[in-house]
Amino acid sequence: MRELRRRCPDAEVRTLHLDWNDVHPALLDHRVDVVIAREPFPSGQLRVAVLYQEPRVLLVPKTHRLAGKESITLDDFADEPLVRYADATYDAFWSIEPRPDGRPAPDGPLVEAHEDKLEAIAGGRALALAPANSTTGGHSTLRRDLTAIPVDGIEPCNVAIATRGGGSSGLVTAFFESARSHLTGHGSDGNTSTW
Repeated sequence: MRELRRRCPDAEVRTLHLDWNDVHPALLDHRVDVVIAREPFPSGQLRVAVLYQEPRVLLVPKTHRLAGKESITLDDFADEPLVRYADATYDAFWSIEPRPDGRPAPDGPLVEAHEDKLEAIAGGRALALAPANSTTGGHSTLRRDLTAIPVDGIEPCNVAIATRGGGSSGLVTAFFESARSHLTGHGSDGNTSTW
């Protein structure tokens, strides 16, 4: 954001943290002009470009049989319930539905809030897949009674930038270039054709 403010000193640039299910409405309601979010989210009437991918991890209680493993595969937890989400697309991605073997994912409790997800895991009611970056370093939201285990062999999570469809303002283009440079390490090459 600092770089964007430097490049566009006359623009009002501020941040607004959104819940996972508010990305699409916030853009269409004009509460925000651009969003960086993890897919999947509804993309109708939006322009979306993937910035980078991040691996997914399985969140388990520290007392779980898989806790302490260096990494696991879907086969290691295929019969365990995972938390569920109201949005079908979001739920399918985070519960790996359909499963490669065609079996449905076991149902876990329906959650809306992040804290409810963590509570369901800590209480032994379900496990949950999460983006690896949300469980490490300064961005961690992981409770002390939970642990994250890297999951091999599953699709990573896309982190994307999105704005309303149609023409982009100069400020949105500048934001895209800045985000691409700072979040992916790819500097601006003058080519914004992907945006």
